[in-house]
Amino acid sequence: MDLKEILSVTGKPGLYKIISTIKTGMIVESLIDKKRIPIYPSDKISKMKDISIYAIEDDVPLIKVFKLIAEKENGGKAISHKEDDKKIRAYFEQVLPSYDKEQVYTSDIKKVFYWYNQLQENNMLDFTEAEEVVEDGAVVKDEIVKDKPKKVKKSEDKPKSVTPKKTVKAKKETE
Repeated sequence: MDLKEILSVTGKPGLYKIISTIKTGMIVESLIDKKRIPIYPSDKISKMKDISIYAIEDDVPLIKVFKLIAEKENGGKAISHKEDDKKIRAYFEQVLPSYDKEQVYTSDIKKVFYWYNQLQENNMLDFTEAEEVVEDGAVVKDEIVKDKPKKVKKSEDKPKSVTPKKTVKAKKETE
């Protein structure tokens, strides 16, 4: 699952997939009704890959929470986000027992289940991608990426030609 292209827009329901970028923002498509709308720089957006859940030891990335929910439900739908608050908290504690109960609000948990169910309905939950390894705070994929050699500009070898400035001579006054 590539969460780089999935985002949430404040004030708009559901999740959106980035279709393209334009001068004034980007075009996104709703996962609910497949309508395309423009998003402007003044809109507050949150990319799914940047969201994490507070836990007692370390923050847990949202993708890992989705994976835990999928394992619990065998890839099926999770509990509805419209259930009773106590049921939702109890279910989330089964999924992620180490979450910080003081910093994670019920509204946050409801969003997680709502987003998970939306991604599951659209068959966007694919956990078969290469596992990522966290090293010193940096995320590194299993793929080896070679650095490309820097190209040297040919103009650096030659000295730049300087064109002489034109000078205007003042006319001499004759008396």
